[in-house]
Order: sequence, then C-alpha cells, then structure tokens
Amino acid sequence: MTAVEIVGDELVVTMQGLDRFWALRRRITVPLAHVRGATADPGVGRESAGIRSPGTHVPRVITAGSYRKDGARVFWNLRASQQAVVVELTGERYRRLVLGVDDARAVAERVERALTRR
Repeated sequence: MTAVEIVGDELVVTMQGLDRFWALRRRITVPLAHVRGATADPGVGRESAGIRSPGTHVPRVITAGSYRKDGARVFWNLRASQQAVVVELTGERYRRLVLGVDDARAVAERVERALTRR
C-alpha cells in the first residue's frame, strides 16, 4: 500500500509494509511546484511498466520500483488488487509515479486541490 499526503508545499509518497521491500524505496518527496497533475487510471496496470532498473515485477500480482519507459524513469508501486493513481511530474528524477491506493479518485482529487491552492 502507498500513502499519499500533502505536507506543506510537498507531495509525500510513503511505501508501507512489505511494499518498502518490493519497491526498494521508503519515501518519495516532491515539491508541489513539480507536480503537473494526478489522475485515477484503472487501465494503467495493463500497460507495460518498461525495463526494471531496479524493481520487482510478478505478472498480475505486483509491479514496484524504478522502471525505464520511452526514455524516462517511472516509479511504480501497484498491486493488482489496488486502484491506481498516476502522478505526472516535471523536473524530477521520475516523470511519473504509478501508485496503488485504496481510493484513487479521492487521492487524485486531493492532489489536484492542493495544486489549485498554490
């Protein structure tokens, strides 16, 4: 599971439980100024994540960690049983964050609200 929070002027993504192990990351912190937007995307899990660098991939179970796709780095932490939210970034190590959460629409709306308040 992934916790997505807005703390001050930053987006804080925290991997919880065993996801820390699978994703090889505990936390990603991004200034809101570098967040282009967030959307709930139920179909993203059917896309190819790209080339692992490093990460974990068990087909139809979990995709976690850093991947390269179309010349860009993408961070994944998504299990098949979770809803996906995609956060688009600019000027950061990752171009996108593909995250598994309980309620993707609520997370996307919360991020979008934070962006409009800036």
